[in-house]
Amino acid sequence: MSRLLPLPEHFGDRPFGKGEAGYSGLSRSRLAAGDLHRPSRGIRVPKSSPPDLAALVRSHTRLDPETFGSLTTAAEILGLPLPPWAEFRPDDGGPVTAAVEPPPWGKKSGAHFREPGRFLHLARRGGGTLPRRTGIAGHRLKVRDGDLIDIDGLRLTSVARTWVDLGSVLPLEDLIVAGDAIVSEHSRTFGEPKRPMLPLPELRTFVAGANGIHGIRKAREALEQLRVGVDSPPETKLRLMLDDAGLPEFSPNCRVDDALGRPVWTDLGCARFRTCLEYEGLHHLLPEQQALDSYRDQRVFEAGWRQVKINRIDMQRGPEWVVSRVRQALRKQGWQR
Repeated sequence: MSRLLPLPEHFGDRPFGKGEAGYSGLSRSRLAAGDLHRPSRGIRVPKSSPPDLAALVRSHTRLDPETFGSLTTAAEILGLPLPPWAEFRPDDGGPVTAAVEPPPWGKKSGAHFREPGRFLHLARRGGGTLPRRTGIAGHRLKVRDGDLIDIDGLRLTSVARTWVDLGSVLPLEDLIVAGDAIVSEHSRTFGEPKRPMLPLPELRTFVAGANGIHGIRKAREALEQLRVGVDSPPETKLRLMLDDAGLPEFSPNCRVDDALGRPVWTDLGCARFRTCLEYEGLHHLLPEQQALDSYRDQRVFEAGWRQVKINRIDMQRGPEWVVSRVRQALRKQGWQR
């Protein structure tokens, strides 16, 4: 068995196009070798390549300068949180071909909701032809000035445009989760200030002028439920769960002043009834974090607040369990209902 020639060093482990390979002197037989995946016509990916969605999309947009990443593909590259079913995962059963307009999973039928992650979502401006390649869901989008951005040569829809487009794909709750992540910002007495991907007023301005974009109706509904200061998707889901149950509103990143007037920052808080919530992820199991949490808990208690701790298991048990725990805490603080 003949030994494979190594790929050029400048390729590294990233995806590359056949045109780029030709410039580097790679033969057809080398491009057909077993150490390379062929996700789509004219593209090769080394099997040693670590997962890199941005690099894969860039290999497509280099082949076709008119295309750009959109919808869930753009969202994932930009760092917007998505539900697991919407995250990119190549189909295990082999290549999938799709040319979609409008996306069928945008319909209310839950049967389609697991489809987006099987494809890369690439688009062209309205009036052009749909991108048609193996593994691609093609779209035609109405594009205005400022709707597209360039990240190191990779063309994508902007954060605001991507979020509005997600209104055609995501259920309302998941759209709010993504929106909270976009506008989240805070400055505390510890750590670095958190900067938003896009400040809420700027997102409001964009949405106000986004008439005619598919997904805008749901985006406008979601916009009214965004809150600044959320640190994680579970916090957003917890907040919405309590809102749906008719409990008093809990604000993200709520400040509690301890007995000495020093601030304690809680995940969600209702100042009127001096009740706060902490969502405890896995990092709260670390001994160092547990020591910090114990000190925070003592300060919150001494300030006259009642604290409820919620974790992943609580959320899995469902809204009734979580709401009942928060309702009990509120009643002990004077809420009557």
